[in-house]
Amino acid sequence: MGIIVNQSVKGTLFTYIGVVLGFATTGILLPRICSTDEVGLLKILVAYSSLIATFGTLGINGVTIRLFPYFNNEEKKHQGYLANLILVGILGFLLTTLLIVLFKPLLVELNINKSALFIKYINYLIILVFFQIFFSLLDAYYSALLNSVHGTFLKEVFQRILIIISIGLYFFNYIDFHQFVLFYIASISTLTIYITITLILKKHFSLHTNFKFLTRELLISIGSISLFGILNGFSMIIIQNVDTIMLTSMVGLGGTGVYSVCFYFGLMVSLPARSILKIVNIVTAQAWKENDLNLISKIYSKSCLTLFIIGLLLFIGLWANIDNIFHILGPFGSDYESGKWVIFFIGLSSLIDMITGANGIIIGTSKFYKIQTVFMLILVFLLVITNLLLIPVLGISGAALGSAISLAVLNLLRYLFLYFKYNMQPFDKQFVIVAIIGASSYFLSTILPVQSNYVADTIIRSTILIILFCTPIYYLKVSSDINAKAEDLLKMFRFNKMVP
Repeated sequence: MGIIVNQSVKGTLFTYIGVVLGFATTGILLPRICSTDEVGLLKILVAYSSLIATFGTLGINGVTIRLFPYFNNEEKKHQGYLANLILVGILGFLLTTLLIVLFKPLLVELNINKSALFIKYINYLIILVFFQIFFSLLDAYYSALLNSVHGTFLKEVFQRILIIISIGLYFFNYIDFHQFVLFYIASISTLTIYITITLILKKHFSLHTNFKFLTRELLISIGSISLFGILNGFSMIIIQNVDTIMLTSMVGLGGTGVYSVCFYFGLMVSLPARSILKIVNIVTAQAWKENDLNLISKIYSKSCLTLFIIGLLLFIGLWANIDNIFHILGPFGSDYESGKWVIFFIGLSSLIDMITGANGIIIGTSKFYKIQTVFMLILVFLLVITNLLLIPVLGISGAALGSAISLAVLNLLRYLFLYFKYNMQPFDKQFVIVAIIGASSYFLSTILPVQSNYVADTIIRSTILIILFCTPIYYLKVSSDINAKAEDLLKMFRFNKMVP
């Protein structure tokens, strides 16, 4: 568990730095500098390219997570695994380029009326797809080498710094909007170059091949995992972007722009889970290889409790400051007030995902990984249906509510599967205690008088809420992991205080 804790702390640090940078980008700068249509363009470009790039990986990331322990041999250059990854990436890129060319007329037809600006930049999808395919492959490879932090740094911090620089150039009129879009695309693409250079410098980059290692049995396993990996990964990206794509065609880029900004605030609840679950993925795959069910059950229980505590604090903190959020957006805040319930429902769906911890990872790395694909396809179906039913009635709030309902159903299915198949049940009285502390803390924070200055109000309200929530969590020893980390921080503080 030590490597999970160590990499989780580092990854979470980078994630929170990314939160600050992302907030500066999505919450402050873009709404002030770009129109809602222009914000929507950036969002839809990333949404479509992510969707297509996931297919372009041809499901090999699932193979990297599940089967790399069998290839892992530094002296033998990991049996040529990286060379195989690159070959798969090239094949995937050629296939996705063909798909973009074939489906371009359909994309144009779907968006020409309400999202004409997107049509102007549709060809740039090919560039984004290329770099996103290879970043995904190389990041998974680096994570398999038990270094998940580097990819987190690049995605959460480095990329956002580049985007902020691009925004600055546009704001000060050094570049026009067209050039800004190109800089934005370059900011995303640069990550692939960076991680490639890092792998070379760390001497993890080798084009050595060893096709003899690929036995018939291993190739069958790779083919099976890749097939379900394509379905699973494709489903995941559809899940992450279906609301954006459907809103763009049903409401237009303006609504998508409002939704994307408000979506970001709600998504902040789940950001800490990224770094934690990324390393959990690798450790769980190794545990399945060794058939260590006790370790897996322990990971499941601890991930649920830890993520619930973190997620609940962020959720109640977000909702306690909901009115301040639109003040933070500045003079254009009123343009985004229609997304208030988007923030609530996306935050709630993030919390639902947090409280169920590593359930998806445990299923996805087990011998029953195929059922995870079935669950993901069910989620895609639910999202499409709920969006079709709720967007016409509730607009952008309907898309967010659909996400919350769909994720609740998905996680219930995962929970029931692990309970009946492996008798794993992570929930106990500690969760009730956390829920009571969270509800009490939120209620007390709402009776505080509202300050005339929204910055002061946010700081005071958030500080008191954190004290009200964290103090009983610590003294009641709800989570041993959180208490252990708190003790480390307190010791560090005491030591620094003693040093003159």
